[in-house]
Amino acid sequence: MATETIILGIDPGTTVMGYGVLKVVSNKTELITMGILDLKKYANHYLKIGRIFERTLAIIDEYHPDCMAIEAPFFGKNVQSMLKLGRAQGVAMAAALHRDIPITEYAPLKIKMAITGNGAASKNQVADMLQRFLKIPAENMLPQLDATDGLAAAYCHYLQMGRPETTQAYRGWKDFVAKNQDKVK
Repeated sequence: MATETIILGIDPGTTVMGYGVLKVVSNKTELITMGILDLKKYANHYLKIGRIFERTLAIIDEYHPDCMAIEAPFFGKNVQSMLKLGRAQGVAMAAALHRDIPITEYAPLKIKMAITGNGAASKNQVADMLQRFLKIPAENMLPQLDATDGLAAAYCHYLQMGRPETTQAYRGWKDFVAKNQDKVK
């Protein structure tokens, strides 16, 4: 009997939050939905945070994900922007925790690498690869790349399912041997 897993992916933001929901059955993926939460109309940061919480809960209640994958904030030059982004991520995570949904956080580089094989890939390249992998018709692709960024977090999580905690990086043969002493005789 095939098991079904629903993965919610979130690209947090205080201007635009992107999300995508994937269904995985017998190692086959299917797009359920993707979209954005446009927060530009809210002048007050606290209203934005409240809306992120409410909308994340609504997505969870509608699609009943088994897990959530969320993009980790990256450190930029503006500390205030980083703080606001961290708050947005934390509120989305709090919504998942409120519904007992396990969360996995992925660095932007890890997500891009998993989808395209290139950690420096553009948002357009990530969207193009997702469109191919998931066979999304062109007319169903959204112009806002935040939506495909959220979907990319979910797809990255799918690629990591069934693997050890995270794919280990090795810095050479000696590093490989050192990290796998129990398997080397």
